[in-house]
Amino acid sequence: MPPCQRPRAPWFIDISAIAEYVGCIKTGEDLPVASITIRSLDEGLKARLRVRAAHHGRSMEEEVRDILRRVLTEAATGPDNLADSIRRRFTAVGGVDLPLAPREPMREPPELGG
Repeated sequence: MPPCQRPRAPWFIDISAIAEYVGCIKTGEDLPVASITIRSLDEGLKARLRVRAAHHGRSMEEEVRDILRRVLTEAATGPDNLADSIRRRFTAVGGVDLPLAPREPMREPPELGG
């Protein structure tokens, strides 16, 4: 059987695709474009997408690309620090000045030896 007609195993790695990917990275060219199909899309969701795309003056396909690009870019940044999230939430309210507790001199440490 000629090499080009060998059945591919499910784990087959397409070396030519990897070489093309690496070549695009080295030359700065755009990567090959992938295509996806979304089945069983709710008609209401599709209508909202159509309206949103029209509002932005682009096709539904370009609108979906923009949504995916923005959402996946945000997800790649990782979760925020909890303290930063709390600070952002309460920044608009302003700070709170709490009274400081009165300080006393430190007491002598206890004797632990006999």
